[in-house]
Amino acid sequence: MKIFITGASRGIGYKTMMMALERGHDVAFTYNNPNTDVAKIIAEAKKIAPNQLCKGYQLNVRYNEQVLDVVDSVLMDFDTIDVVVNNAGINRNNLAFSMTDEEWDDVIGTNLSGTFYVMRAFLPEFLSKRKGRFISLSSIAKDGLSGQANYAASKAGLIGLSRTIAKEYGSKGITSNVVAPGMFETDMVKENLSSALRGFWIQHCPTKRLGHLEEVAEVILFLGTDAASFVNGQTIEVNGGLDWAD
Repeated sequence: MKIFITGASRGIGYKTMMMALERGHDVAFTYNNPNTDVAKIIAEAKKIAPNQLCKGYQLNVRYNEQVLDVVDSVLMDFDTIDVVVNNAGINRNNLAFSMTDEEWDDVIGTNLSGTFYVMRAFLPEFLSKRKGRFISLSSIAKDGLSGQANYAASKAGLIGLSRTIAKEYGSKGITSNVVAPGMFETDMVKENLSSALRGFWIQHCPTKRLGHLEEVAEVILFLGTDAASFVNGQTIEVNGGLDWAD
């Protein structure tokens, strides 16, 4: 398979990319921060999978013009893409009354609009092959989370977007699914989760721990395979049971 992953310089995207390469897949990945050590990422990729193609592209998915340019470059470099993983995302936490227009627009523009731009840009390629896999990363915050009205709205919106794509293009061999992780050991969680809140999540999660990155990456990669060809328009919860726990 040839896989395109947004926001793969760290966290879930990075782990998914490395596992994909290890299993013999080629990967095109994006990063937003210009200070990202792309050479180090490529070197690690070559160490894991010396025979696989791995290439990075700087991209802020919020801007459609950038998305179109990068998708054109990726399709030239890789000839085609079979799986698109919409992983890029940001948060700008604040209570609703105090949330600024900029905080709202940044998160919605990146997490929701950016995902739409990427999907729309790859649809012609998928339609020409009558096959393709979209996998978008939501969050346990999709059901609402204090201090994250923008983030929760963006992650809930991804589900409606994904299901619409699934309904519109399922007959064309294209599937669209969402993976909704709970609390995982990612940089974003480490940067934003206090020790008290971390303890709260672990206390109330039936598995009594945070997730390991490979556990969510496995689900993402499965959804990209032919084995998942009849899984369409679904939201797969990967959270240790945290969503239904008392």
